[in-house]
Amino acid sequence: MDDKNLMENMLLLEKGVCDLFMHGTIESSTTDVHRTFSDSLNDALKIQDDIYTKMQSKGWYQTEQVDQTQLNSVKQKFSAQS
Repeated sequence: MDDKNLMENMLLLEKGVCDLFMHGTIESSTTDVHRTFSDSLNDALKIQDDIYTKMQSKGWYQTEQVDQTQLNSVKQKFSAQS
C-alpha cells in the first residue's frame, strides 16, 4: 500500500470516528458524558484536518472551484423552498 492509499484510509477512518463522537455528543445523557464526547470530537476533527491538509499539500486531495452562477442557482433553489 502506498502513502496516498494509507492517508486516504486514515482520513476515512477519522471521518468515521468524528461521526461516532458527534452522535455520542448529541445523545449523551449527562453533562460529563457530553463534555467527554465533545472534547473527543474536537480532537478528532483536528486530526482529520491535519490529514486533509497533508493530503492536499501533496496533491492527493483535489478540490474544484465552483462557478458563482452555480452557487447562485443552488442558493435560489433552496431559498425558494423555505
